Amino acid sequence: MININDIKNGMTVVIDGNIYLILEFLHVKPGKGPAFVRIKLKNLRTGSTTEQTFNTNIKFEKAIIEKRPMQYLYSNNDMYNFMNMETYEQMDIPKSSLGDDAKFLKEGLEVEVTFYEGEVLGITLPEKIEYEVAHTEPGVKGNTATNATKEATLENGLTVKVPLFINEHEHIIVSTKDGKYDSRA
Repeated sequence: MININDIKNGMTVVIDGNIYLILEFLHVKPGKGPAFVRIKLKNLRTGSTTEQTFNTNIKFEKAIIEKRPMQYLYSNNDMYNFMNMETYEQMDIPKSSLGDDAKFLKEGLEVEVTFYEGEVLGITLPEKIEYEVAHTEPGVKGNTATNATKEATLENGLTVKVPLFINEHEHIIVSTKDGKYDSRA
């Protein structure tokens, strides 16, 4: 058990059966009344964030989160197959556990899979991923008065806006934070 005064940003705790990541906290000691702690929490199962206030005499159970490097192999309907990079064991993870991160997956991509007591909580993608442009329309010459963009479909089916000078079969880098074009590879 962890005393609430010993918490730190990035720590994982169990509150009411849910697993939370502590994003930020503030220890408040008002002029009148007892001190309290206001914590911004991210639910690792649902991805939602909440802010809660606790008395300073509360204790939390520490959640031991395990992260394993795995490689994405393929998808089969709503199941995504990953291989453990150390033991070469394969496991299927349902699309519901991956959320929006599933759209960035491509064969051979290395990710970190997060576990809590054997339960898959999700994956951590690299900040930027290199893709090949599978299809895009040619840029129209003279249409460069502003930062003109066009749509490009990538090798995994993801569609992003790219500058007019990007052509098919070029390699580009896409940010996984916002899903936008970053640069040429």
